[in-house]
Amino acid sequence: MLTDMGTILRQAKKEGYGVAAPNAWSLNTVKSIFEAASELKAPVIIDGAGIHQIEEISDAVHFYEKKFPEVTAALNLDHGGAFEEIIQAIRCGYTSVMVDRSTLTFEENVREVAEIVKIAHAVGVSVEAELGHVGQGFEYEQTRDSGLTRKEEAIDFVKQTNVDALAVSVGTSHGTYHGTPKLEFELLADLHQMVEVPLVLHGGSGTGDDNLKKAVQTGIQKVNLCTDLSNAGLETLKGYLQIDYDHMKKDGSLGEFGNKTANMFDLSNEMRIGYKEALKHYITLFGSVNKA
Repeated sequence: MLTDMGTILRQAKKEGYGVAAPNAWSLNTVKSIFEAASELKAPVIIDGAGIHQIEEISDAVHFYEKKFPEVTAALNLDHGGAFEEIIQAIRCGYTSVMVDRSTLTFEENVREVAEIVKIAHAVGVSVEAELGHVGQGFEYEQTRDSGLTRKEEAIDFVKQTNVDALAVSVGTSHGTYHGTPKLEFELLADLHQMVEVPLVLHGGSGTGDDNLKKAVQTGIQKVNLCTDLSNAGLETLKGYLQIDYDHMKKDGSLGEFGNKTANMFDLSNEMRIGYKEALKHYITLFGSVNKA
């Protein structure tokens, strides 16, 4: 069953658990998400980014929604950019949109998010926005502190925009960290107390189980995941191919045909196994098993 993200996260906030929000970019990743959620009886938020084709992800999610009617899920546009992209997602059946205006001034962020909220709420779609800015892992040491959410702005932002969920910057970063993740748990605790709506953590991958578990316990309701799931899929793929990648780099003659027994059907399924098991790990870590 597809529902809006706000409904899922308000329940998580009430009961004190976190909901995994894996990025999906293919039919196989969508299938893996539904299987993991079904097996663990957990709610899940499927993040589909515009770069991965809004229509394709929507079609895949609506297809597997019928195959797994017992699963409670939301389909969320991740890091929605242009106005037209966000409207396209709403028209394609996304039940939530994330409006990313985190690099704009506070006033501009409020104005553009509030406009989308009015449109989305009119058709039952929930809205996530970001205050502060979660940067990229490769520049973590340089940008971490400058992007932290200012708690004195958070209450006004939520009040002026009427968003359903707020992504906050408390020390995480997107992608692979160049440096050691250091989360501001005191800041997060204050935001949890001050802000009525559920809180979202972007950049969950590479942050570490202890940090993520504590973040959920401190007040995070949604954790975005991408890189860790992708890497887990790559690891199972390597095992299937049984290729010594270091040797391949040294011997260019092996090339892409170094393994004569691999086939594309099994290859994609092996990647799916790793992705799915990593997602189940995080669902369990966030305490949302049997919460659907």
